[in-house]
Amino acid sequence: MARIRAFENAAEEASRGGVSAFGAAAAAAEVRVRGPLHLSTGQEAVAAGVCANLAPTDLLTSTHRGHGHSIAKGASLERMMCELFGRANGTNRGKGGSMHIADFSVGMLGANGVVAAGIAIAVGAAHALRLRGERAVVACFFGDGAVNRGPFLEGLNWAAIHRLPVLFVCEDNRWSATTPTAAMTAGEGALARARGIGVDGLAVDGNDVFAVDAAAAALLSEVRAGGGPRFLHAVTYRIKGHVSVDAAAYRDGKEVARALENDPLALAAARLGETEVRRILDEAQAEVQRALQVAAAAPWPDRASAYADVQDTGAGRWLG
Repeated sequence: MARIRAFENAAEEASRGGVSAFGAAAAAAEVRVRGPLHLSTGQEAVAAGVCANLAPTDLLTSTHRGHGHSIAKGASLERMMCELFGRANGTNRGKGGSMHIADFSVGMLGANGVVAAGIAIAVGAAHALRLRGERAVVACFFGDGAVNRGPFLEGLNWAAIHRLPVLFVCEDNRWSATTPTAAMTAGEGALARARGIGVDGLAVDGNDVFAVDAAAAALLSEVRAGGGPRFLHAVTYRIKGHVSVDAAAYRDGKEVARALENDPLALAAARLGETEVRRILDEAQAEVQRALQVAAAAPWPDRASAYADVQDTGAGRWLG
């Protein structure tokens, strides 16, 4: 959680053109994050609690707000920061940016700029695992807004019919872009909808990493035992705006203040010793500083690479 928070804070500053995190050399180079940046600040316990129960061979799909999931699954902070900076040694060679980070080496199949699109990808990956006879599982992260999209019904229905090894994780931060989710979601909510399709699960305080860990462990145990898909509804809060340059003036300040009182890092720190907490925070900050330095010095992609990994839709071939 500390690594995710430190990464998001540094990326947020870079997206706004800040330079204090980089130092004088980076300031002179005017380095900054390219493109939109959707932060998961305040939601760290969901990513950490779930991914603590995943093996390296397990797979994961994410959302447009996917930095935390990628880090928790084991992706390199240096390569991720390079990707945000659009550099050649980024996870996607500088082409994906914040919303499309993927790292197959750790089973991270990709963030996705389309709401709910990762659900269908996760279900397809789980079906592939079944056909191959592999014992791995898929963790599928999506937001509360995704439960109102078509892929939610289609994906959960397919997974339930075929008893696929998927853990669906609704990371409910209570806001769908700039609209409160409660104002646009009818019925009893995400878990009730999942159960209506035949996918059982648990609801959990998404700011309590220990509770998320326990719930995810229980559900994944059932999935690995062949019980079919399961659903985890983790209620958390999006501390920042929809994107890094969004001041979120549409939200009630009292609501945000209440959320800050339940900061997942502070809640976890209360159960650890002060010395241990300081060590963890310092190590995370140092790791992110190294990632910033690497990203600032990394090369830009070669112009010729613009034509690699591009599909020629006319002939249906991949170029590169």
